[in-house]
Amino acid sequence: MIPFTKMHGIGNDYIYIDTHTHQVKDPSKLAVEMSDRNFGIGADGLILIMPSSEADFRMRMFNADGSEAEMCGNGIRCFAKYVFDHGLTKSKNISVETLAGIKHLDLTVKNKKVHTVTVNMGEPIILRERIPMTGEPGTVIDEPLQVDGVKFNITAVSMGNPHVIIYVEDVEQFPLEKYGPMIELHEFFPNRTNVEFVQIINEREVIQRTWERGSGETLACGTGASAVTIAGVMNRKTNRSILIHLRGGDLNTEWNEEDNNVYLTGPAVEVFQGTWPK
Repeated sequence: MIPFTKMHGIGNDYIYIDTHTHQVKDPSKLAVEMSDRNFGIGADGLILIMPSSEADFRMRMFNADGSEAEMCGNGIRCFAKYVFDHGLTKSKNISVETLAGIKHLDLTVKNKKVHTVTVNMGEPIILRERIPMTGEPGTVIDEPLQVDGVKFNITAVSMGNPHVIIYVEDVEQFPLEKYGPMIELHEFFPNRTNVEFVQIINEREVIQRTWERGSGETLACGTGASAVTIAGVMNRKTNRSILIHLRGGDLNTEWNEEDNNVYLTGPAVEVFQGTWPK
């Protein structure tokens, strides 16, 4: 039996396994089985808590389709809550190794449990070839993209994983289920891409829906919220510090002008614990 913990960051839910005590031989296969919302536990993916030689901990993340992702802003906040609440660390400042680099997290604790977490998401990547996206080198800001006969204007940003941001008038009525997968799998994106559809409320506030690479629409996306913050500044639509409303709740983000890093703050919640048959 494999002990697991189900957690979520504003509805973006993951299954956590501590590999200090239980090894996982095939995490990709296990992610598909456990994430199934009808025949498994139900989640947006699987996250492994691992030792690291470079940081306090290492995080590996697998989407619901079994593909491994570089980073997850909501997932790493829950990761921080897990290691603190379960006694793997006593520190309120931790570092976590990810495929997108080492991330530094500040934990806010109430009644001996982590309540919210601020994640230094690092510097954004805005060069097309590093996102990666095919085409001439440079930035991708408000650039036209044809999909199924419809022209979208896209801004591309990577926060260690690729994102495309598209501004729409009414995000709740937008047919995300139709266009999200088409853009995710577009030939311009060799590693596929996450897609954020964004409605501007004002220069300090936006509404975001996300089509997440490998998982479909999710209730929240932390790296996506970070990318939306960058895109808003590059398109001169929003401030460097904004409130983002997602389907699962709210996130506060800031693109710091001094160090060029993006800071993401939001809650982390433990839902339940259980065991999974090997």
